[in-house]
Amino acid sequence: MSANLQSASALAEELGERLKQARLNADYTQAEVAKLAGISRKAVLNAEKGKAQLEVFVAILEALRLTEQLDLFLPKPGISPIQLARLQGKKRQRASGRKISTTGRRAQKHTEGGPEW
Repeated sequence: MSANLQSASALAEELGERLKQARLNADYTQAEVAKLAGISRKAVLNAEKGKAQLEVFVAILEALRLTEQLDLFLPKPGISPIQLARLQGKKRQRASGRKISTTGRRAQKHTEGGPEW
């Protein structure tokens, strides 16, 4: 199945055909799958035609014990380094207690002969 060349409805029909073949390979009738999934036989029929809601599709996959196939179908994406940086936002720096002058040098806080604190 080449996703680049098919329309959304054609892809849905292809998934429905694959669902039907998985049911037949498991040697289940539409009525048996419907009972296991807790849906109507008509919902199974529609799913096999590519006309199903996502919840129905997943329920059928659960009934056929194929939910692990979802990781192959749509793997969980990791967070990109750029997105991670955006999520973290600007990190707060630790306060040092030293004042910086406008020239970038530490301001001198001592008096003549006194200790520098």
